[in-house]
Amino acid sequence: MNTYRLIVNPAAGGGEAEQAIPEIRRRMESLDLDFELVRTERPMHAVELARTAAEDADVVVAVGGDGTSNEVLNGLMLAREDGYTAALGVLCVGRGNDFAFGMGVPSELADGCRTLAAGHRRWIDVGRVSGGDFPRGRYFGNGIGIGFDAVVGFVAARLKRLTGFPAYFIAAIKTIFIYFKAPRVRLEFGDQTLDLHALMVSIMNGTRMGGGFMMAPEGRPDDGHFDLCIARQVTRPRIFALMLRFMKGTQFGHSAISAGTAERVVVTAIEGSLPAHADGETLCTEGERLEVSIVANALEIITVSEVA
Repeated sequence: MNTYRLIVNPAAGGGEAEQAIPEIRRRMESLDLDFELVRTERPMHAVELARTAAEDADVVVAVGGDGTSNEVLNGLMLAREDGYTAALGVLCVGRGNDFAFGMGVPSELADGCRTLAAGHRRWIDVGRVSGGDFPRGRYFGNGIGIGFDAVVGFVAARLKRLTGFPAYFIAAIKTIFIYFKAPRVRLEFGDQTLDLHALMVSIMNGTRMGGGFMMAPEGRPDDGHFDLCIARQVTRPRIFALMLRFMKGTQFGHSAISAGTAERVVVTAIEGSLPAHADGETLCTEGERLEVSIVANALEIITVSEVA
């Protein structure tokens, strides 16, 4: 029988994670699962808890949003460096849950618990980024956002009364008026080098960001490469139009949008700086250079069995 260590970020979802603990306990017990539940107490605490949990638990479960999942994933990747191979589980109680969406993890708590009990495992790729506030590197599961969408995330985090897609949508509207001049960047991937004023660069392992913006609608987390979405500088009215395309995943028909795939990406600021996030967590507000690489088949995750 698998053993489960649940790592709960009590502040996730504006405190919804703490409120959900009794229901989580009841559902896990009704499924006859052997589990232990611990709470995080500070930023990056889930990294420590997950790294330690991997030594004696079969499945380490992130209970929260994208930030909690990112920290637990980082802890498990560090544990793998020490030879421990626990799988990752996710119970969604957070704002966007974009990582779970891209990995095939249910958003509803009841479905999530049943998925843990079913125990279907899938190998996924994991990204690693170095630069900004993390010169020694940080792992990520869903994606890197540089430019406009990073600032949107920073603004959304300050909207305490809103969560999920509404928070990101309102933040995007605000950001259009406070972040308009795109930095000039050098983008190196594959055999290409681009020099452009980039409104946004998304480096995706998953499919979605911001709770509803489909950055890489055809992305797969097990194909051994990133899917890139590159947006050139456009006028404010065209940003509004692009937002609607991103919500539908149809942005690649627009003249300002380019796509690509790569196992390694380097982004360097030539003029201006790089605001950036990884899985919604701040990498830097004024970075100069980011190096991003894929780690193929890096981690097992508990997911629904019908994911292709």
